Amino acid sequence: MLVLSLMAIGAAAVAASSPASARRLSTAATRLDDLHFFVIHLRWQLVGLVAMFAASTLPRETARRAGILLGFGMIFALMLVPLIGTNVNGAKRWLNLGVSLQPSEFLKPAYAIAMAWVLSWRLRDPKLPVVLITGAVTALVAVLLMLQPDFGSTVLFVGVWFVLVLLSGLPLQRIAIVIGLGIVGVIATYFLYDNARHRIDSFLGGGTAYDQVDLASRTLNAGGWTGSGLWLGTRKLALPEAHTDYIFSVIGEEFGLLICGLIVLLYMALVVRVLLRLTDEEDLFTVLAATGLTAQLGGQAFINILVNLQLFPSKGMTLPLISYGGSSTIALCLGVGFLLAITRRNPFIQRERLTLRDAGVLPR
Repeated sequence: MLVLSLMAIGAAAVAASSPASARRLSTAATRLDDLHFFVIHLRWQLVGLVAMFAASTLPRETARRAGILLGFGMIFALMLVPLIGTNVNGAKRWLNLGVSLQPSEFLKPAYAIAMAWVLSWRLRDPKLPVVLITGAVTALVAVLLMLQPDFGSTVLFVGVWFVLVLLSGLPLQRIAIVIGLGIVGVIATYFLYDNARHRIDSFLGGGTAYDQVDLASRTLNAGGWTGSGLWLGTRKLALPEAHTDYIFSVIGEEFGLLICGLIVLLYMALVVRVLLRLTDEEDLFTVLAATGLTAQLGGQAFINILVNLQLFPSKGMTLPLISYGGSSTIALCLGVGFLLAITRRNPFIQRERLTLRDAGVLPR
């Protein structure tokens, strides 16, 4: 119900932001209808719901195998992106296979499952170099993402990996080494990638009225507590990517800061719900996979909202389950389906409970 609530808010938010994006992308030759993106988004949501419910019915082992196979397939697809990928807004992240496919989006749920599976090998043999194996896979994914370049997704993947190895029992000394390597990676990115350097400089410098993040912050605050009303916002018309990266700001202008607060609470409730469910879980793979999937969804939402609040450099990252998108919507719904399948418990199998009668304190 939390997921469906976020998707319902997403449909309303895309309806609010669609006119702004449609008018910006219209040309003299092609004029897009104001609800162009809203209609397409509803179709993607329908496909996503089918994927979510289908994945949620899978047995746990089948979901694990499906996630691992999907991961291998998407890593191979990432290798093809630099060669035959489609360039959009200066980034080559999509494969044109009749429909536009973004492999990194489908890799996200598969990655969390695959890394959880490898890390769970430690229970069979504590000497297995599971951290080294998962670190090597993460490094490969990071290199492939930075070739696009996609620094935001790279940060998210590395963050999920860090959460998983931390949860699996990584010694404190290795944690310090990982943190140090992460700092070195960010510094290297700053000096090696112009796009990342410009965004970080813009963020640290306070921005200008023409910066995307500054425009998003102004749009977010324009509606006050209750908003200007659906299709009555005006600042959104100057906001780039209003239906994707900066949809949270459009929600703030047209529906108000109170609804923005509600969205934050829904994300928090979703994360807490999963974590509370895992307190009764005894299977290490289930704990790691569910935590990874949740950290991924919650982390992406956290980063997107901070960008809109001008508290984080622009990352080009969508708001999960709310922003417009084909690959992102379907992949996120698929991830939720995997999460449901992995954490589902057989209702006919219950734990044994020790009662006072069993202990001999009370007569039977």
